[in-house]
Order: sequence, then structure tokens, then C-alpha cells
Amino acid sequence: MTQHAAPIVLDPAARDADAEHRLLRAQGPAARIDILGVKAWSVTDPVLLKELLTSPDVSKDGRRHWPGFDEAVQTWPLALWVAATNMFTAYGGDHRRLRRIVAPALSARRMAALKPVVEDIVDGLLDVLEATPPGGSAELRERLAYPLPIAVIGHLMGVPEDRGTDFRALVDGVFDTMLTPEQAAGNNQRLYAMLEDLIATKRADPGDDLTSALIAVRAEEGGEGGPALSEGELRDTLLLMINAGYETTVNLVDQAVTTLLTHPEQLAHVREGRATWADVVEETLRHEPPVKHLPLRFAVTDIPLPDGRTILKGEAILASYAAANRHPGWHRDPDGFDVTRLTKEHLAFGHGIHFCLGAALARLEGETALRAFFGRFPDAELAVRAGELEPMASLISNGHRSLPVRLRPAEA
Repeated sequence: MTQHAAPIVLDPAARDADAEHRLLRAQGPAARIDILGVKAWSVTDPVLLKELLTSPDVSKDGRRHWPGFDEAVQTWPLALWVAATNMFTAYGGDHRRLRRIVAPALSARRMAALKPVVEDIVDGLLDVLEATPPGGSAELRERLAYPLPIAVIGHLMGVPEDRGTDFRALVDGVFDTMLTPEQAAGNNQRLYAMLEDLIATKRADPGDDLTSALIAVRAEEGGEGGPALSEGELRDTLLLMINAGYETTVNLVDQAVTTLLTHPEQLAHVREGRATWADVVEETLRHEPPVKHLPLRFAVTDIPLPDGRTILKGEAILASYAAANRHPGWHRDPDGFDVTRLTKEHLAFGHGIHFCLGAALARLEGETALRAFFGRFPDAELAVRAGELEPMASLISNGHRSLPVRLRPAEA
């Protein structure tokens, strides 16, 4: 394997993601890639990826550690993924400070308090689906997978109910890898304007929500006499919470329902007590993680690879979670979906200091939605053939364009 092999150009529409992931793995533990014009290393070996995700030699702060940062911010469609100032892009002490501020909002106590809220939201969505006539189909991505996390994050952050649809459309744009740089920049501007409006509303009328809590932290004095949270960090932390809490759950519910309906023997394992809904969630996160690739990290120093190549200081690194989860050296029959699999270890929520703080919330929403949906509609089936389901046109988001499901058989 040569150090300077021609990069693999990732398909922005991800038309055959599984084949692309196999191609990346065939290059060794890491592959040189081009992601929408940016050259990077795609890391697909789970052992190496875990090492890099926990190494101080790898940073998420592009401003400090990526020579290509300034140009990317101006021209790259995914600029927001590296330009935001929150714990997602922080390094070292800044990351530890921001994580300490945000972690209490997603504590075990708050998750326990959210459980009945999530259950009520799911029940309300299923009540509406009950009106679907026998033999009729419902678009589950649109009517269950989407509105559930929007409602939960809205409750957590204090987003007014009438703004949920607007938030959804703008967050969709963050994950859309088919936008031009100009379209992406316009979407980012509108999203930030909405966040500024939410902050202004909560400053004027605070409540028992995450936004109000972060505004209160913003007003406190930090360790060096300045604010504990800058205005930019406040805004971008809210952006992170919306992005992380929304798309992951949408795709988790989508993929879990799809896989269970196309593998009825796996659903039978749950119904007959050989597996739990938690098992379904974990195997779905391994088999079809909500995020395929997560941009970007950066080499703080030269990093030697096991095959003799080197990630040079300042080069970008792409965490390719979906390809790593199905690495043949990690799991037996990695491409198979098996809820009884004893070891379902995965990297869907990252690893190490940047492990997703919202993982517990995503799992709560996924388990609640699946348990309630299949309990309410035990005879549900796909309304189209599995091969007719179209993947989302995104390098990042791992879901379907739509998920039509026949909830009940037609009346005789």
C-alpha cells in the first residue's frame, strides 16, 4: 500500500454505501478518501479507530490543527461540522469544560424524568396512526421516526411547538451532502437565526429547560473572570444538542423497523422472549448505525499506521463508523442482523472522550417507540418490497427517503 495512493472519491449520494464501505476496508486500516472535495483518511479498522478516538494526538479543533480550515469554511458544504464552537469541535481543556457544562442536562436523573414524556409522545403518535384503515399504509419515517425526536428535543430545550417543523427542515440541511456550498451556507444562516431567536425568547422568559439552563451558565463567571460559556459556545451547544438528538433517533427507529419487518425471525426472538427491545436497538446501532461517517478529526502530530503508512500532522481524519461496525475482524457474520448476538459492541455513538452524551436518550426513544409500535400493530408489514426502499442521499445520515408500512391487513 503506497503512502500517496489516489484517494477514493466518496459518493455524496451514498447510492451503494455497503459496497463503498467494503472498498474502504479493502484498503487496510485506513484509506485515503475525498469527501466533497476535502482529502482525508477514512478509518475503518475498529481497533485503530478506538485508538485514534482516545488519543491526544487527534484533535477535533480544526481552527488549531487543520491547515485546510480557512478554505473549508468558505467552500466546503459540510463547513458547519468543523466550524461550530461547541464540545463537538473542542480539544483538550476546552472540551472538558464544555462537557462538564452540558453533561448534567443529560444525566440519569433527567433521563428518568423524560421516560414518561417519551412514552406519552409515542402513544400520541400511535393514536393518530390508529386511524389508518385496514390495508392502508402509513409513512412511518414521516409520522413516527421524525416527530418523536423533534418533540422530545423540543421539550428538553423549550422549543415552542409551532417551531418544531422549521427546526426539522433546517437540521435536515445540516446532514444533506447534496447541497451546494451556497445552499449549505444559506441553510446555516437560517438555522443560526432561529437559534438566536430561541435564545432571546428564553432570556426574556426562562423556563425549566436546557436552553434556559445554558443561558444561566452563560451568565456565570468562568475560571479567568470571563463568562463560563461564550455567546458563540451557547449558540453552538444548542445546535449540537438539536443535531445529535434528532437525526440519530430518526434513523435508529427507521432502520430498526425496516430490519425487523424484513427479518421476521428476528422479531420472533423478541416476541418469544429470546431477546429484548434493548437487544434490537443495540444490534441496529451495530448493523445500521444512524451516522455512516462523522466529519472530521485532525492529526496533531504524525501518526504511524499499522501497515507502514503515516497520517501526517495536519491531515484530516474521517471516523467511518458504519464500515468499522461491520469489520470482519470484529464480529462473526458482520453483515448479518442477529438480535441474539452475544457481543453487539459498536461505535455508533463514538468512543472515548467524545462519546455521545445523548446516547441514553436515543436508546430510550428507540426502545420505547419499537415496543409500543409492534405492540400496537403486531401485523405490520412493509407496503413495498424491501429493495424498493431508497436510501437517503447523504454520506452522513443512514436512513431511508421514506418508510411506507401497512399497519394492519386488509379486511376480508
